[in-house]
Amino acid sequence: MSRLNYHHLYYFWRVALSGNLTQVAKSLHVSQSALSAQIKQLEHNLDIQLFERVGRQLKLTPEGSKVLSYADDIFKKGDELELFLKKGAVETNQHLSIGVLTNLSRNFIEHFVSPLLANSNVSFSLSADNISNLLNGLASHEYDLVLTNVAVGTTANDPKWHSQLVSRQPLAIVGPTDSIISNKFPTGYESTRWVLPSKHTEIRKLFNALCATWQYTPDVQAETDDMAMLRLLARDSGALAVLPEVVVKDEIAQGKLCVYQELPNAYEHFYAITIDKKFLPSSLIALLQQQIQGFSEVK
Repeated sequence: MSRLNYHHLYYFWRVALSGNLTQVAKSLHVSQSALSAQIKQLEHNLDIQLFERVGRQLKLTPEGSKVLSYADDIFKKGDELELFLKKGAVETNQHLSIGVLTNLSRNFIEHFVSPLLANSNVSFSLSADNISNLLNGLASHEYDLVLTNVAVGTTANDPKWHSQLVSRQPLAIVGPTDSIISNKFPTGYESTRWVLPSKHTEIRKLFNALCATWQYTPDVQAETDDMAMLRLLARDSGALAVLPEVVVKDEIAQGKLCVYQELPNAYEHFYAITIDKKFLPSSLIALLQQQIQGFSEVK
C-alpha cells in the first residue's frame, strides 16, 4: 500500500469541511483541476471513495466521514503543535461531543456533565439517539463519548469499545405521598395500578422477575421506554412506578412522590463508552476519572 500523503490528506480535509471545491481551490491558490486530481490520488492510494457528488455539492461517503474524523485529529493536533512552537503554549479550550441514549435519565445525564459546566475552558454538545446510531457515530469519531444504560460487548468484527461502568442506581417502587404502602412487596399491592418501563427494558425485566417470584400480576395502566415520560406519568397519574430514584429526585424533594421501597438486588447501570483513539481530549479523561472515582467511593 502507498504511504499516506499528508499533503493530499490536507486538501481532502479542507474540501470536506467546506463542501465546495471551487472555494477551497481559490483559498489555497491552486487550480480546481489540480485540487481535484490530488484528492483523486488520495482516493486511489486509500482504495476508497471519499466523496459523491449531489447536484453541485460534494457529499462525504461513509468512508469519507471516517477519514475526515482522523484528519480532524491530525490537523487539530498540528495546529496545537504550531501554537506551542510559536507561543510556548497549547490551546486550552476543548469541545466534547457526547451521544446519549434516547431514553436515558435526564437527571443522570445532568449529573454526569455537571463538572463540565464548572469548567470555562470546556464546551460540549449532547445528542440523543438509539444505540445503533450512537455506536456508529462513536466509530466514525462523530462522538467523543456515549452514555447508555446498556453494556456494549466487543467482537472480532467490531471496533474496540471501552465500556466503563460509571454509576448504578437502585430501582425503587415510587408513588404518591398520600397513599404510601408500608408493607413489603407484594403485600398490600393487590389493588394498585402501575406505570412501567416497556417490556424490552432491563428495568421491566427485573421487575417482572420479582413479580414472578411472588406470583404477582401487576395491573399495568401505561408503559413507555422514555424515562422522561415515565417521570411525568409517575408524577401525574396517581399510579405506582418502578424506576431509579434519581429519575424523580425533584418530585421527591418537592413532596409530590416518595419511595415506597427499593427492589432487592435490582439496579439500573450506567455506562460511558469510548473507542480506541490516539488522541483523547484531556477534559474527557479528567471527566471519566472523576466519575469513576466518585462511583467507587459510594459503592
